Amino acid sequence: MKISILFPDQKLEFKKLSETTVHDIGMDSVIKQLTKKEDERVYIRNVMSMFTDDVDTAAYRSDVFDDIYRNKDMRKKIMELLDRVNFLKDYGSYKHDNDHEPSTWDLLHRLDEIRDYIECIEKIYDCLDGSDIHSKGLLSLKDYVSSLYHDNGFDGLKEDISSLRATTDNLKSVTVGINLNERFEACGIGVISINNKPFTGSGVLSHFIEKVSGKDNIQSGTDWNGDYKYNEFTAQSPYIKSVPMAAAFSPMQLMTIRNISEAEDQSRSITNYMDNITDRLLSRTVKHLRNVLNKYATLTITDITDLMPEFSYYIHWVEFIEKYTEKGFSFCKSEPEEGGISMKAEGIYNLKLLEKSDIKDSDIVKNDLDFSDEHCLYILTGANRGGKTTITQAIGQAFFMAQGGVYVPGSRFTYTPADSIFTHFPADEDKTLDLGRLGEECKRFKEIYENATGKSLILLNETFSTTSFEEGYYIARDCEKAILSKGIRCIYNTHMHKLAFEADELNEGSECKKAVSLVVRTEEGGERSYKVEIAPPEGMSYANDIAEKYGVTYEMLTGQ
Repeated sequence: MKISILFPDQKLEFKKLSETTVHDIGMDSVIKQLTKKEDERVYIRNVMSMFTDDVDTAAYRSDVFDDIYRNKDMRKKIMELLDRVNFLKDYGSYKHDNDHEPSTWDLLHRLDEIRDYIECIEKIYDCLDGSDIHSKGLLSLKDYVSSLYHDNGFDGLKEDISSLRATTDNLKSVTVGINLNERFEACGIGVISINNKPFTGSGVLSHFIEKVSGKDNIQSGTDWNGDYKYNEFTAQSPYIKSVPMAAAFSPMQLMTIRNISEAEDQSRSITNYMDNITDRLLSRTVKHLRNVLNKYATLTITDITDLMPEFSYYIHWVEFIEKYTEKGFSFCKSEPEEGGISMKAEGIYNLKLLEKSDIKDSDIVKNDLDFSDEHCLYILTGANRGGKTTITQAIGQAFFMAQGGVYVPGSRFTYTPADSIFTHFPADEDKTLDLGRLGEECKRFKEIYENATGKSLILLNETFSTTSFEEGYYIARDCEKAILSKGIRCIYNTHMHKLAFEADELNEGSECKKAVSLVVRTEEGGERSYKVEIAPPEGMSYANDIAEKYGVTYEMLTGQ
C-alpha cells in the first residue's frame, strides 16, 4: 500500500468540512499566514477539512507532527529537498512518457532524473536514520525508504547509470556521407564513422561553396584520401534551413543552403536532425537503457514525490507554531482518546488573537472547558463584546488543529475526535433575500441537524436571534432538545438568557446528555473578564444587550 504520513488508513472515508465552517471558526485567515503560495494553502486547507472520528488517524498525525517539531535539523534537511523533488515531479520526463516515443536524448535525460531521485531517497534515508523519531508514520517511512535503498538494487542501478553515461558521453561526433542526384539534391545518406572526439571548425559558407563548386575540389570516387575538411554548419547562420530527405530517409532531415528570414528554428532543426541520426546509431544503447528503466519500474518515483507536500504541510505548521512559542505563547500536543473524555481543554485561546502584531501571551485570557455527559450542550451567555464568539471559535479551532495533527493553542487538550464540525453563524444579508433571515436560519439549522451525529461538534452563534424574542426562544428551545436527543457536543452562544436560566428544565426531558449554562463573567464596573464559568446568567437582559450591540441605548444615541 502507498505510504503516507497523513493518511495511514487509505480505506477510511472522510467528511469534508464546508468552506463556511472553516471561515466561521477563523481558520481561513490563520492558514493564509502559513505560506505565501496559494497552492500550498489550498492543500493545507483541504487536508485539515477532511474529517474522520478515527482515533488512530488523529494519533498518527499528532505523533508525526511531534517528531518533525522536535527534530529541527531533520526538518531543515527535508526542506532543502522540497524544491528539488518538486521540480522533478512537475517537470520530470516520466510524466510524459506516453506523449511520444522517447528519443535517445529523452532517455538520457530520464537517466539524470532517476539519478537525482536516487540521491533524494538516499538523503531521506540518511535524514530519518539519523533522527530521534518515534511516530509510527515516520518509522514506517524509514522502513519503506530503507527497503528501496537496500532491496531494490540501488547499487546495481547506480552502476548501470554510470556505465550508460560513460558509453553515451563518449559520443562526440558522427561522420555522415551524403549522395546527390543529377540536380544536386540529397538522395541518400550513410554513416561513415562514430567518433569519440569532436570535429574542429573551419569556415562556414566559403569552404562549403568551394567544396561543391570548385572543379578541382570534387573528390574522385568514395574512398577517403585523408584530405576531407570539416565544414561546420551552425545554428547561427541565417542561410541554413532543414528540408525533407528522400522517401527512403523520411524520418531524417538534412541541412542544405537556402536563403530564409527565420533563423530562430535552426537549433531545433539541428537537434531533431542529430536526434534521428543518433537514434539509429545508438539503437543498442537505447534498447539497453529502456531495459534498465523497466527493470527499476518498481522504484515508484511518484510515491516519493507525493510525500513531499505532506512534509510541507507539517513543516509550515511547525514553523508557524515555533515562531509563537519563541514569543512565549503556549501550544500543546493533543491527546485523542477512544470513548474516553469527550473533551477536556485547559488554557485554550483563539488563534486569531495572535494576528495583532503587539499581542503578548500575558494579554490573552485562557479558558478551561470540557464536554461530557453532564456538559453536552453549553448555553453560553454574557455581555456584548465579552468574548462569547471568541471562545466558541476557539473550541472549533482546537478540534480542527488536533485532528489535523497540529499542536493546539493551550496547555492541554484531551478529546474524542469529531466526525465533522458544523457552524451556524449569522449569514450575509445577500443570502437571506429569498427566505428572510429567520427562514434562512431555520433552513440551515435543519440541514446541519440532519447531517450531524452523536460524534459531531455543532457551534451556534446567535442562532435565531434575528426575530422577536418570543419566536426565537421557542424555536431555539426545540432545537436544543433535538441536539440533546442525539447527544451532539454543542456550544450555543446566545443573547437569550432565558434559555440558559431554564437549562435544568431542558434536562428533564433528556435521559443522559445534559445542557448547562455557561457565562462569560463581567467584573465589577462592567469590565469584561473574557473568562467563562459554569454558572447561571448574570441577569443582564436580552434587550439591553441587543440595544448596546446596535448602539440604541439612550447614552449611545445622545452621546451623553
